[in-house]
Amino acid sequence: MDFAEVLRRRRMVRSFSGRPVSSDVLDVVLGAAMRAPSAGNTGGWSAVVLQGWEQTDTFWQATTTPEWRERSQRWPGLSMAPVIVALFVELDAYLDRYSEPDKARSGLGSAETWPVPYWFVDAGMTVSLLLMAALDNGLGACFLGNFRGESALMKVLEVPAGHRYVGAVLLGEPGKSDPPSRSLSRAPREKGDVYHWARWGAATDIRRQTPETS
Repeated sequence: MDFAEVLRRRRMVRSFSGRPVSSDVLDVVLGAAMRAPSAGNTGGWSAVVLQGWEQTDTFWQATTTPEWRERSQRWPGLSMAPVIVALFVELDAYLDRYSEPDKARSGLGSAETWPVPYWFVDAGMTVSLLLMAALDNGLGACFLGNFRGESALMKVLEVPAGHRYVGAVLLGEPGKSDPPSRSLSRAPREKGDVYHWARWGAATDIRRQTPETS
């Protein structure tokens, strides 16, 4: 599948068949995430990979409640995901990296000095590659944010202190029943609403010109 096709077809899959993911395919998908860019080449993210119901149930017990599972129409399909990749970031890894000689002049050796928390930015880039690599290898995938149960999840997965749970990517063969998200009823944004050329809100459509070459 070429890259344009991956972009066109990528969507969040919230219902899975439950069929196990082969080790070879999983290795390829997880390997793709290792190519994500990282501030200062810090690589300050880590993941716990859960496979099979016994392991994935640990995730669900920590991050959901019986009441939520009872009322959620998505729960039956989500619960069938055979693989869950729980992502964590480590702030101190970035502070240590930017205290090293080649980065010390940046003044980013403390959390307060970072204008943007790049540990979360890096995690987002990693998630994007996981989602696209899953599709490219015949899997469905979705991202679940950190809404509840962070402390419980970190405890049961024995995640070291100093890490933050970002969210999880579910992987597996798509299920047959996966109703479209209600969010899809929102009209997609047009390019003209997203990109601003030369300055924000320019009265005319000023396009960046490619310099003439001799």
